[in-house]
Amino acid sequence: MRLANGIVIDKEKTFGVLKFSALRREVHVQNEDGSVSEEIKERTYDLKCNTQGRMIQVSVPATVPLKDYDYNAEVELINPVADTVANANYRGADVDWYVKADDILLKNKGTHAGNLQNNAPQQPPKK
Repeated sequence: MRLANGIVIDKEKTFGVLKFSALRREVHVQNEDGSVSEEIKERTYDLKCNTQGRMIQVSVPATVPLKDYDYNAEVELINPVADTVANANYRGADVDWYVKADDILLKNKGTHAGNLQNNAPQQPPKK
């Protein structure tokens, strides 16, 4: 059983400050015979979450380039969604939560890059 579209998350209230830790695992696509292929389906990263008070795992699609940020670099999630997977057992069901995002970016990276462009030395006009 799955939630149809997951639960949309208020990033600030749910996560607060997120800090990059490391790549946790890569999930590979399975071949038709059930064997594991070389193709990567998604990557899961460990992020320190101050609001939750623990490490969280966030998965992003393999189409997003591999993230290798500095340890403790402040990051932000792009379009995070929480979802569940439930598996029936003899007592009811076991439910696992997970978080997926479209991307994980360095916080304020865009602002910083914009400042670099504005502070670049200008060439004198040619006559």
